[in-house]
Amino acid sequence: MDKKLQQAFHEQIKNEFASGYLYLSMAAHFEAQNLAGFAHWMRVQAKEEQGHAMKMFDFLNDRGVRVILKEIPQPQVDFSSASEIFQETLKHEKKVTELINKLYELAQKVNDYPSMVLLQWFINEQVEEESNPTKILMDLEMIKEQGPALIMLDRELAKREG
Repeated sequence: MDKKLQQAFHEQIKNEFASGYLYLSMAAHFEAQNLAGFAHWMRVQAKEEQGHAMKMFDFLNDRGVRVILKEIPQPQVDFSSASEIFQETLKHEKKVTELINKLYELAQKVNDYPSMVLLQWFINEQVEEESNPTKILMDLEMIKEQGPALIMLDRELAKREG
């Protein structure tokens, strides 16, 4: 496997774990706000991100590449509202989409077809990753984070499977 592509995968594994860490930080915020459903949603999201990292981790191992884990920075810990959190989530997922697309472009450049197949899965996954927070943001805008409606949305988000 091309060395530059290996390094890019190592960086993306770090990014996926960092995403999970960010979502756990958001879950902690929601727990402190007594919004257990929102916290649950973020915990499921964090677990998904860890799964994404492990998918790349296993792919590299299967290709005979030794995985080199990189340092994960501390995530943001202070948030002003649920809307801010989901705006940050959407912004973050758009950044991840951009990173996955660049990784795919690199795989194309070096003609690494197995990597392109794997990365196509991630490209498809990112459509959902951007859609989910967009829908929740729309709900939050409609309810203006008002008491009873916020509690109803909290209960709805608690139903997320994962």
